[in-house]
Amino acid sequence: MVPRLVMVRRKSDYQLLLERHGTHEQARFFLKTRDQDVEEVRERHEVVATLHAQVSATIPSTWRRAQVERADLSRFLFEPEDIVVAFGQDGLVANLAKYLSGQPVIGINPEPQRNDGVLVPCRSEQAGALMRAAAAGSATTQHRTMVEARLDDGQRLVALNEIFVGHRSHQSARYQIGWQGTEERQSSSGIVVTTGTGATGWARSIHRLRFTKVSLPSPEERRLAFFVREAFPSVATGTSVTDGELREGEPLDVVSRMDGDGVIFGDGIEDDRLAFSWGQRLSVGVAPEILSLVLPM
Repeated sequence: MVPRLVMVRRKSDYQLLLERHGTHEQARFFLKTRDQDVEEVRERHEVVATLHAQVSATIPSTWRRAQVERADLSRFLFEPEDIVVAFGQDGLVANLAKYLSGQPVIGINPEPQRNDGVLVPCRSEQAGALMRAAAAGSATTQHRTMVEARLDDGQRLVALNEIFVGHRSHQSARYQIGWQGTEERQSSSGIVVTTGTGATGWARSIHRLRFTKVSLPSPEERRLAFFVREAFPSVATGTSVTDGELREGEPLDVVSRMDGDGVIFGDGIEDDRLAFSWGQRLSVGVAPEILSLVLPM
């Protein structure tokens, strides 16, 4: 079958300004009142747009192709044979990963001076060669572990960086936690379950601020780490299960004690969340899906 190249990108800051203010001049006036220059934003947009056109031009002419904006990912149907190019920031790959099922992802970093490039490690000039290598099955690929949250009613959420379990308004979350045969009721600022990819972000900050023997996993390791944030000791709640490792087949179990305000979301995207109401049971563990990230040549 002829490969299909799916280009995934997000709107630039300049495009978002135009959507909000209608015209370039109105956007210029808005930024000028805040001592900012719209021309700088437009120049960045034009540079990135030029690189995007160059990458698009390297797609083999016989291939099928599609383009999807980040905001439309939930409505786009990926095919098993797709080769995916994520053109933009690291966060774009995290947004994308949960909609895939092992398709190779080539992360192109158009602004290496601004983006770390952990998940978009490739340069635009490498794109054509990497597309052909991915199609031939000869690309060097990193298989990054993902995390899943599964409710007892069958609802499921997958994330690349981390899963958060807590209160919708970030008040005290109340639940019963179970891990390695130990159960206790807790009141806390929520639970974060991280992958090795997420270990470079939010979980790293949590890990640095506490004394723990739990080590953060590496991106390809089939292991997760969990951290309870600010568990509160009381006559009804405990603090004995506040961090630990989750290996494949060894989930973290949580039962909600929140009246309609409990939430579960992944990768910091609160709009894409599961409700976690009183009595619902949640299992968080290593996901069967992986992110197949193509590495630079």
